[in-house]
Amino acid sequence: MGQPNPVAVLDKAVAILRAVADEPASLAELVVRTGLPRATAHRLATALEGHRMLRRTAAGAWAPGPGLAELGRGGADLAELAGRHLPTLRDATGESAQFYVRDGGSRVCIAAAERAHGLRDTVPVGARLPLTAGSAAHALLAFAPADEVTGLLPSASFTARTLLDVRRRGWAHSIAEREPGVASLSAPVRDGSGGVLGAVSISGPIERLGRRPSPEVVSAVLEAAVAISRAAR
Repeated sequence: MGQPNPVAVLDKAVAILRAVADEPASLAELVVRTGLPRATAHRLATALEGHRMLRRTAAGAWAPGPGLAELGRGGADLAELAGRHLPTLRDATGESAQFYVRDGGSRVCIAAAERAHGLRDTVPVGARLPLTAGSAAHALLAFAPADEVTGLLPSASFTARTLLDVRRRGWAHSIAEREPGVASLSAPVRDGSGGVLGAVSISGPIERLGRRPSPEVVSAVLEAAVAISRAAR
């Protein structure tokens, strides 16, 4: 059996991208719009999702991903955009601030602003953390398709009810899930169609951040999420 023709594969991938340009598509709709076999459409769409050229909507359909928008901005990528707003969040809350994106079954810190002094929770840029613990994981998974979440819940430090609460109130809070003594607060960053681009987060010692975050801290995190969302559009 011969090797796949790279140009033919590229043509099919472009066909999938064009198929979702105006409206998200389920797998069945991708097949209809592109004329590709179901297995081929699924394989290529999944690969494009892995490269962030496609993303999943809350309903599980494929839509244009943040990677396309980053290319269109001529290099002003999501990490750079988030990085512009994290120092403001850090200064407003007094806690270390991070921005995470989902990568398969993990979350990756792509931007951070650390406290200059005092006890801090340091998460270096490039750190890969599990999607099974921490408020950023809650924020990233709360709006994901159910079939992507179900397999993670048995090993997670949170429940399906936790994610429902995040969907309802728009932010997430965790106490010592990822690391003993550390609390965190996160909010999803959405694109223009409601898809989740990533999660903005603050983290610090429980004694300082508190077991129940203050309205002022919650507002600061939500404002940062809105600011990054607007900058990314």
